[in-house]
Amino acid sequence: MGVMKLSGSRLKGAPARIRIKKNDTVRVITGRDKGKTGRVLEVDHERGRLLVEGVMLVKRHTRANPQRQIKGGIAEREASIHVSNVMLLTSGGVATRIGTKVETEGGKTRRTRIARKTGETV
Repeated sequence: MGVMKLSGSRLKGAPARIRIKKNDTVRVITGRDKGKTGRVLEVDHERGRLLVEGVMLVKRHTRANPQRQIKGGIAEREASIHVSNVMLLTSGGVATRIGTKVETEGGKTRRTRIARKTGETV
């Protein structure tokens, strides 16, 4: 059995535990886009990164390809941002950390996400 290499604070190869899901609204708390809010388009558990709408825009130079109807030029698109640089927004627009609450109904247990600041379910 081989030894796993450390990458930051977690073992390499182990997916990051990300409590933020697709279509959540988040606010950027640090970096060049600090203060911006956006909707999560994609979550990458392997790298611990998110794709947020309108945040971390980068310019991509594309060559025209008439066969695929691709227009050439400079296109702006979102780049991924690390999950530690964003916080979830509640329905009231408050940036908060995310906790979980375990509810038991009959014989089934259900885990729901709650906002740490307000206590409301997300």
